[in-house]
Amino acid sequence: MHTPRPLPDQTFLGQAFHDRPRARLLVGFSGGLDSTVLLHALASDPAVRTSGLRAIHIHHGLHANADRWAAHCENVCSALGIAFDTVPVTVQPDGNGTEAAARDARHAAFASKLEPGDVLTLAHHRDDQAETFLLRALRGSGVDGLSAMRRWRDFGAGRLWRPLLDIPRAALLAYANAHGLRWIEDPSNTDSRFDRNFLRQQVLPLLRARWPQADAAFARSATLCDEASQLLDAEDAAALASSAGHHPRVLSRAALLALPAPRRARVLRRWTTGLGLPPLPAHGLARIESDLLRARADASARFEWSGAVIHAWRDDLHAAPVQAGLPDGWRTSWDGSRPLPLPNGGELVLEGAPALPNPCRVTARRGGERITLPGRTHSHALKHVLQELGVPPWQRPGLPLLSAPDGKLLAVADLAYEGEFADWLERQGAHLRWHPASD
Repeated sequence: MHTPRPLPDQTFLGQAFHDRPRARLLVGFSGGLDSTVLLHALASDPAVRTSGLRAIHIHHGLHANADRWAAHCENVCSALGIAFDTVPVTVQPDGNGTEAAARDARHAAFASKLEPGDVLTLAHHRDDQAETFLLRALRGSGVDGLSAMRRWRDFGAGRLWRPLLDIPRAALLAYANAHGLRWIEDPSNTDSRFDRNFLRQQVLPLLRARWPQADAAFARSATLCDEASQLLDAEDAAALASSAGHHPRVLSRAALLALPAPRRARVLRRWTTGLGLPPLPAHGLARIESDLLRARADASARFEWSGAVIHAWRDDLHAAPVQAGLPDGWRTSWDGSRPLPLPNGGELVLEGAPALPNPCRVTARRGGERITLPGRTHSHALKHVLQELGVPPWQRPGLPLLSAPDGKLLAVADLAYEGEFADWLERQGAHLRWHPASD
């Protein structure tokens, strides 16, 4: 094991690591210049080694030399006495291209290796920040996107730290040469078909020739946007709280309409992101403004995107993954002795009793059903019962109906019960539980 001997570059190290956490670090190690310098600099700090230092190499399998690169990284870590792990990933390009797919696969692999309290440490530097700022500006990003990369953020079970974000690549190259480091040169980094490489190879050199401090200026603008974004973020959180409905998936339309339109757009994005739904596209925000926020209370306005949907109903907006109804004509027999999986991904469970008093039929809604509720002597149309219960129209096709062998409706999921069946549940201390697919 070789512990690097620090050279007289304490200014570089002090600037980069002034906020170093006292936590176990997992370094994303590609073997390129940037991550090689980062790993070497961290390994030269005894306190970092004491807290815990590991390296991880993501094997994308996209280049003929990928196996050699992984072996190089393993050899570097072995020489430094640093624990090393190679994780192979499968890159499946989608509509966003190979670069984005590789990044998503890489981040998923990083997250899988983080334990609570760990810090993923990446080697992005000031030149990377300038490129990211320009790319997002060219895509028409607002202040949040122009914040580019943050030095710190939550990530997986731990946090992500980019200690080199204020350091120019030239300083990293000088450090590497001073220490005699060896690194990998990925030939794909010169392929100008990729947007980032085009900026790096063609655009930024031209800008630097006219404005030598272009990288620093772009990075500074990203920092200012980040500061503005954080101020807006605090106000967005307050506006979201004031618009919240009776459930996290619900917002009040009236409260949203009381907000300025730009704030409303930010609140809607924050809301859907917090629910784990895909990012709202710009045309989706326009659709919500024009079709959902001012729709009639009894309308069935909706906007669907990427497997998610927002419905307007009564005074509210409801957001959720797209829910499939039960197939028309579906039915099955169930005695309650074990959970019943539903064809749309939901589940029906009897708790507190070994089984139902008699095997029952579970069916999808056909229309025209009636139920006699507890304390009533006459039946009610199920349609009216669901309206009174406030069950949104789009949820109704997914409700499983429990019926006796003679066809009498006993239960509508776990929302409404027939009188005698409700009495039986109470005597048994039992409960019927319906778990929709979206849960």
